[in-house]
Amino acid sequence: MQAAPFQKSPLPQSSSATTTSSDESFVETLEYKRFVEFCDACRQYRYIGLCFGPPGVGKTLSAIRYSRKEIIDKVDPWTAELSIEPLLDTVLYTPSVINSPSRIDHDIRRQREMLAGFARRPLRREAQAALSVLRARDESHRKANLDKPLQKRIEISLLKPTYLEVFADFAAREKAMADPTTLLLIDEADRLRMTSLEQIRAIFDEGSAGLVLIGMPGIEKRMARFPQFYSRIGFVHEFRPLGTPEMQVLLDRHWTPSGVHLPQSPLLPEVTAAIIRMTGGNFRLLNRLLAQIERVLVVNGLQEITADVVLAARESLVIGQA
Repeated sequence: MQAAPFQKSPLPQSSSATTTSSDESFVETLEYKRFVEFCDACRQYRYIGLCFGPPGVGKTLSAIRYSRKEIIDKVDPWTAELSIEPLLDTVLYTPSVINSPSRIDHDIRRQREMLAGFARRPLRREAQAALSVLRARDESHRKANLDKPLQKRIEISLLKPTYLEVFADFAAREKAMADPTTLLLIDEADRLRMTSLEQIRAIFDEGSAGLVLIGMPGIEKRMARFPQFYSRIGFVHEFRPLGTPEMQVLLDRHWTPSGVHLPQSPLLPEVTAAIIRMTGGNFRLLNRLLAQIERVLVVNGLQEITADVVLAARESLVIGQA
């Protein structure tokens, strides 16, 4: 008797089910560690670096993880209750499809000011506490003076330190704090035209931070057409797909994207080989394939991942030739 064909669920309507940017699902692969070393070098030596790789290998997710952008997005910059340790020192900026030098300059400076605001929070809280004590002292002294004869009253300005002296001291300390931003990550750098690149170069030439441009393969050849920019590039990093050994380790450990739940039974060798062959080490395709495998299992009421399940999931996705 011929087995019934697998039922296929519809393609996902949202990419949120396969997002892997959260701490729980992010995998610190060898390529991510190489990316970290590359960014650290650009930060230390204040160089411009180029990072390029095919789509889906994890460039953007690695930049988000490295810059801790998820923390920045969750924190209200106007509240003073939370201190962030270690200090946020990396700006991740993605230019819009239609960008201009003035918009890029405005957006980057705004993000740098936000990081500076986070860095100043402890000092501002200290200032608020100290000034509150002085206000209470001065108010108590004012009330006490009301019960004294005029000739025995002591002017508040004679109390040391004065409110204005302490306020000026904290203001000077805050002004003296260095800009915490020591690295700029520019994602989707392929969108930048010559004038926008010149604006990026002007920001870099201020000399306070390193710079990393993240884009598609070929961006290094495009940059060669801009000698003033290209001469400042110190490091180049190619972000490669996951290697077969790393893919094997992920699958053996039953790693899944956030929100995807698969059976924990060991995968058959042919299943592992099929997944590795179909995804080619592309992290984005791996996320989508595993999510679709879960749907195939749920629709068909199955409890085990087989080669046929993987093939049925693969037929619902546009991932190239198997």
